[in-house]
Amino acid sequence: MFTGIIEATGTLAAVSRKGGESVVNIHCPQLDLSDVKLGDSIATNGVCLTVTELGQDYYCADVSGETLSRTGFADYRLGQAVNLEKALLPTTRLGGHLVSGHVDGVGRVSKRTQLGRTLELWVHAPVDLARYIAEKGSITVDGISLTVNEVSGSAFKLTLVPHTLAGTTLMEWQVGRSVNLEVDLIARYLERLLAGNPEQSGGLTLATLAASGFMK
Repeated sequence: MFTGIIEATGTLAAVSRKGGESVVNIHCPQLDLSDVKLGDSIATNGVCLTVTELGQDYYCADVSGETLSRTGFADYRLGQAVNLEKALLPTTRLGGHLVSGHVDGVGRVSKRTQLGRTLELWVHAPVDLARYIAEKGSITVDGISLTVNEVSGSAFKLTLVPHTLAGTTLMEWQVGRSVNLEVDLIARYLERLLAGNPEQSGGLTLATLAASGFMK
């Protein structure tokens, strides 16, 4: 699990293809790797990757065909900057929101407006993810926990302050850029709960809530 609070940025130093999969090398001199060991997870642009090789200022990880098909990794270039976050500890401050590192889809930056020191971005999400995106709710974009400030159809607006801009790859985002999206975990599980048991008719209703003592 992660929080969406970026610890450092790194760069994609090397990629090797193995059939339908890839092995990536992430150069990350700004990330403290002293407490990282093989098998640990590091969110890389919001994608939970398992460390398979570790050096003083880099790590390697396998990127499966499933991950390549669901994220922007297939289009990444050598030298591309990526947002990095190590898996959280029980004692970690939850400054963002609960993030799994499992990307739901790829969005695209559709508008960019500089407002003084603040940057405003509009991002178009896949239509099937729009129902999970709520005004003032949380969303993870390329691994960054961000607040949705406005929603219009399947597009949403982000208002980004200088501190967030300085510690992430956000300043590089231009119109047309693809970004990894992970919607709020609670929204996904709530939808499944409301759908009920697929082997039974109906989902969660006012009647079942009343029968269970949740309503008077």
